[in-house]
Amino acid sequence: MSTTDPAAERRARIARQFIEAIPHARALSMQIEEIGEGLAMLSMPYDERLIGDPATGVIAGGAVSALMDTCGGAAVMSHPDAQGTATIDLRIDYMRVATPGQRIRARAECYHVTRAVAFVRATALDDDADNPVAAATGAFTFQRGA
Repeated sequence: MSTTDPAAERRARIARQFIEAIPHARALSMQIEEIGEGLAMLSMPYDERLIGDPATGVIAGGAVSALMDTCGGAAVMSHPDAQGTATIDLRIDYMRVATPGQRIRARAECYHVTRAVAFVRATALDDDADNPVAAATGAFTFQRGA
């Protein structure tokens, strides 16, 4: 007897397909850490190609924003009624630099959905989980299934 949840498997498959279809997600080596109903956690390894400040080794903010945007989209796509999405608006507040050498994780939650728009909150963290690197709020298009 299988104990896997078919709905959870479907959400994970859709989120994986969504991320794999985005060239920059592959280029940044983003990985799915967790998928739930309207929730996503992605990570991105530290990579010297993404350094924005060679003197300190700090990752460029654009790489962090790409991770948070992709994670937000994955959270929307993991909603049971989602068939498609695109970013309408994304506000990111950078609180501190990510620690050089550490993997960056983003967690996003689709907390409200209207007929055509999904609203998302996201946080980016490195190994210091008590001090976020960045926080984001966003609005994404929400295409419902037939």
